[in-house]
Amino acid sequence: MIRVLIAARSGVVRAGLESVVRSSASLELALELAGTAEEAADVLLMDAGGPEVEPPPLPTVALVEVSDAAVVSAALRAGVRGVISREAGAEEIEAAVQAVHAGLVVMPPEFVAQLLPAVQAVAEALAEPLSERELEVLALLVEGLSNKLIAHRLAISEHTVKTHVTSILAKLGVASRTEAVSHAIRRGLVML
Repeated sequence: MIRVLIAARSGVVRAGLESVVRSSASLELALELAGTAEEAADVLLMDAGGPEVEPPPLPTVALVEVSDAAVVSAALRAGVRGVISREAGAEEIEAAVQAVHAGLVVMPPEFVAQLLPAVQAVAEALAEPLSERELEVLALLVEGLSNKLIAHRLAISEHTVKTHVTSILAKLGVASRTEAVSHAIRRGLVML
């Protein structure tokens, strides 16, 4: 069970979020009986009122106006790991809480599209940029897929995958798949 602490200025919003948590088989409502939020809960589910978002005390999912890029950016800069629309349904809220609890980042698809040029700029800053196919292979390496599964997923031969992996290692200046994954995540070449 994931213990969820709710923070909302509006009583109506709070009641709605509590209802979502109570109706879930994988979530439970955390009551702030412990000394700190970190002791009381695993994830904070909050209604972010505006662009001023305080750094959260624990992994957080914030409900925001996703059409306002400034609010989404402010939430992510403050350390919020999940940003979803105020219009999100119960299933989407539950999935976001589970993803954030698992260490993933959740954000609106339209915001991801805004980030892609920045990811491409990082890729182009390499001594020799990765090709689009190499970026696809790298993303599948991050998922932990074997060469055989990558070949199947991309409908290419296993030999071609090995060639791409060798090229990726050389271009990133690393010696192993693990180093390539770590390097790719740190440099922002792939999104988790």
